[in-house]
Order: sequence, then structure tokens, then C-alpha cells
Amino acid sequence: MEELGIEYQPMLEDMISVKEEKYQKLNPNGRCPTIEDPNTGITLWESGAIIEYIIDQYDTEHKISFESFPEKYHTKQYLYYQCSGQGPYFGQAAWFSMYHHEDVPSARDRYRGELRRIIKVLDGVLSDKEYLVGGKCSYADLSFLTWCNIAPGILGADAEEVKQENPHYAAWMGRLLARPAVQKTLKDKERLAPPDKKYKLDHRVDEEEQKAIVEKTMRCSGATGCSAAASTAVQ
Repeated sequence: MEELGIEYQPMLEDMISVKEEKYQKLNPNGRCPTIEDPNTGITLWESGAIIEYIIDQYDTEHKISFESFPEKYHTKQYLYYQCSGQGPYFGQAAWFSMYHHEDVPSARDRYRGELRRIIKVLDGVLSDKEYLVGGKCSYADLSFLTWCNIAPGILGADAEEVKQENPHYAAWMGRLLARPAVQKTLKDKERLAPPDKKYKLDHRVDEEEQKAIVEKTMRCSGATGCSAAASTAVQ
């Protein structure tokens, strides 16, 4: 939305608040993100659906999308790869590396391995291009950014090695992070998060925190989710 110049009101949720009744009235799955658009009256959850909606509804000039063939479908391809590949594996890598109350090496190593594999796939795709599709930054690129930006914290001591092994990926990340809209969004997220809601990259949830999350999850019949913004779009 920032890339398209749409006015919106971001609201930051955490792993506990998304299990509350107020939020689950918007998103029964109890995860982020969720969007409410008063212009059309729609409420949507699932990041892929939200991105496609924003593109269809607001990117009429195709600033970060394509009308041409095959680019229109290649951007969808990478969005679905992000939703089915990057998101789940990076999320589990983050959980077992930073939040799970005990160290489970087999789970941690499996998901970190998948994280590295996905980065390697992206590095290969980017070996002869600056962006994933059509020579410009599109929603395909931006969809990967949130998880890629926290990947160094998940990888810990291995982060620099991964960066050196994947120079095309690293350069791509540098280009994305330098975009003014991305910089503003990251600053807004940092500004919105109160101190007690900021989960540090080296933070491991203790048994009491884990118990609270699990109890809340069981009561709401959902799985724990990662912190993200639930945004309201206004024109």
C-alpha cells in the first residue's frame, strides 16, 4: 500500500493478541495479516489474497504489477511460492530458533536448512536479473521481504556465510530495503510496537510465556502466529 501511495492505518498485533476474540472476529484463523477496507467494505486475511486484492483494486497503473503476458502470471507464480514455500518454512525456522521453550536441534536444523535452500533458489533466479519479474520491482519481490529481512536473526552466526554464498540474493535484498516505501514501512512498524511487544531476534520464549501462548491457542482453536500488521486501507 505504501508503494501505491494508498492512505492506511496500520495496527500491530502480536502472538497473543491475534488469539483474542476481538481480532478473531476479523480473522478466525488467529494469525496476521488481516485487512479491512472501508472503501469496499471487505475484510480479508491470508497475505496472498490481500496482495492480490490490493493489486486488483488499487494498482490500476501497474506500478508494482504487470498487465502483459507472461509477466502477469510469473508474478503470481512467485507470490504463491512465497506463500507456500518461504512463509511456512521461515516461520518454523524462526519458531524453533528463537521462540520454542526448549532447543530441538532436529527441528531447528531442518527448517534452517529449508530457509537456506529457498534463499539459494532465489539467488539462482536472480543471477542474471535485478528483480524476479519483468525488470522492475513488483509485488512478487516485495512479498518475500518481511521474512527475508528477519532471516539473519533466524540464522544467527550462519547469516554472513549465507550472504556470501548468495550474492545475487544479497544485492536484491539491498535494493528492496533501500526503497523509500520499504524504509517507511519498517520505521512505522518499529514505532508502533511498544517495548513489551518487541520480540528480539535472540529472544527464546521461556516456559511461562510458552504456556500462555499454548493456552491461548488451544482456547481459540488455532495455531500461534507471527507478529505482523493488520491494516485498514483508506483512500
